[in-house]
Amino acid sequence: MNMYQIDLVIVGGGLGGCAAALSACAKGLRVLLTEETDWIGGQVTSQGVPPDEHPWIEEFGTTRRYQSYRKKVREFYAQSMDIKKASDRFNPGNGLVSNLCHDPRVSVQVLNEMLLPFVLTNLLTIKLNTVVKAVNREGRKLFDVSAENLITGKLETFKALYFVDATESGDLLPLANLDYVTGAEGKSDFNEPHALDVADPCDVQAFTFVLAMENRDGENHVIEKPEMYSFWREFRPSIWPDKYLSFFAPHPITKEKRKYTLFGEENGFPLWEYRRIYDQNQFYTRNDSKDVSLMNWPQNDYFLGNIYNVSIEEREKNIYQAKQLSLSLLYWLQTEAPRPDGSKGYPGLKLRKDVFETEDGLAKAPYIRESRRIKAEYTIVEQDVSPVFNEGSTGKLYDDRIGIGSYSIDLHPSMSGRSYLDIKALPYHIPLGAIIPKATDNLLAGCKNIGTTHITNGCYRLHPTEWNIGEACGALVAFCLENDATPREVRENNRLLAEFQSRLRVDGFELEWPESFYQKI
Repeated sequence: MNMYQIDLVIVGGGLGGCAAALSACAKGLRVLLTEETDWIGGQVTSQGVPPDEHPWIEEFGTTRRYQSYRKKVREFYAQSMDIKKASDRFNPGNGLVSNLCHDPRVSVQVLNEMLLPFVLTNLLTIKLNTVVKAVNREGRKLFDVSAENLITGKLETFKALYFVDATESGDLLPLANLDYVTGAEGKSDFNEPHALDVADPCDVQAFTFVLAMENRDGENHVIEKPEMYSFWREFRPSIWPDKYLSFFAPHPITKEKRKYTLFGEENGFPLWEYRRIYDQNQFYTRNDSKDVSLMNWPQNDYFLGNIYNVSIEEREKNIYQAKQLSLSLLYWLQTEAPRPDGSKGYPGLKLRKDVFETEDGLAKAPYIRESRRIKAEYTIVEQDVSPVFNEGSTGKLYDDRIGIGSYSIDLHPSMSGRSYLDIKALPYHIPLGAIIPKATDNLLAGCKNIGTTHITNGCYRLHPTEWNIGEACGALVAFCLENDATPREVRENNRLLAEFQSRLRVDGFELEWPESFYQKI
């Protein structure tokens, strides 16, 4: 067993983890970053989810480093691909969900490039294929974590002054024996208007296994019939208006039966364009490459069981069934999906296994929307972001704000059988208190495991906000070490808080929206 001693251990190499490493290393800290898969980047890479972003993202509303990441993605395409019409707002896939729908392999390269200077100078060590198995905690302090390399089985112990949990499921929390929250709060917890009458820890949002498809019309690329195809073909949840494998789903706001189409036929919602990551019409190529799109649709959300806080057997079962759901949806599209001309199936849909570099063609990891959540110094509640409770165009203006973000409260169907919840949320602020656990002095929450509720998780879980949270964690650790203070002391001491916020602004954090956003309605 090897022992490492560093300033900061970041567990989880998603967007929050990468951003934490960038900001901490930029301050001269020695950092170790672990990642369960062989790709850093989390939801934008190994999980296959192009950036979900707010409408002002090109001008403001995020950190300077996040904007640099976005710029580098576009620069990759401009420098490496033959683009027909270059633009500083180039959208590689012309996808509907984002101004930057792109291949996950590009983000892997960009993020590694951003981190490489710190790797070369021995400030940063990245451990891929690595999972933390144990946490050594005494009282309010974590001392070290023990992690296993999934390829070699080698066990190593990493000792540090600070730790950031940037895992997709808040995996350090149970290992450190810390209290945490899962699922939905009840009305009595925070009196949120849309909370359940009684709390339900199992009311966790669906997760999804994404896959990539290329549209090669006129060819036959039908996959082998999935083992669970018969089950998923007949599956019709009580919250669904038709069979799950169909072009129908509940409208996320009205809950009415909504018609989808594959390619926008008959003016239906075009699933193909929604998360398209490669638009063939934008590139000159030496072959006949066609459009590539990612399948992350209502019809492949999996809500029959969770993959954390369950037994190993239950986890493996749900991972298998979720993968079978996505493959079954592809097989249905290839063989049975109704076409406008009355025929059935799109056999030209080709499973692009190379996009995720996996044998089954599915993303390396599931897209997990809802994590375990810390019991934080401050919990963000629905009233903080609701237009009903706030004047002007933003949510609550926290004194301890460390960033801003925006997204609607977007909750997908849950493990308890609840349908969508999609309601308006104002552009919001990120409070420092939400990343600080009540019970520890040297652990921070670095992504969607911050102090939100089940409801506010629906708007604080997206890409730019996760990045901002992680980047603030790295900056906070550096500030605490420099000032010999704990994160809680920084929050509670007006002088330290003001100085920390000033440092954040210099580093390119936006702590306020434009002045016009604060005018009373």
